[in-house]
Amino acid sequence: MANNPFVHLDGITNVELMNLNHLTAELDEAKLRNFIQIYASRRKKAQDILLFTLLGLVIIAGVQRFVLGQIGMGIIYFFTGGFCLIGTIIDLINHKSMTEEYNIKIASEILLVVR
Repeated sequence: MANNPFVHLDGITNVELMNLNHLTAELDEAKLRNFIQIYASRRKKAQDILLFTLLGLVIIAGVQRFVLGQIGMGIIYFFTGGFCLIGTIIDLINHKSMTEEYNIKIASEILLVVR
């Protein structure tokens, strides 16, 4: 664990760490460094998504969806007030899983580029 290059990423969870180790197991050192550099700049932290969701609850609904790249859902949230705040409240509860899903998707995309 001490030699794991992913443990230095801010706010990394155990699930994310296991997924990254599994995805990058076959990469050599140069490709792994390249992967980590790109991934660190594109990944989202659950705390940030929580803050954006709270912002959506109070000011502009759908901000968290735009940040996660879900433009269509962001527009729907914006025009419906976060489905009358019910969708935004559900996003408050599920912010960690939404972030993990986004990070896994981004890691897979970056892996295709690095290989």
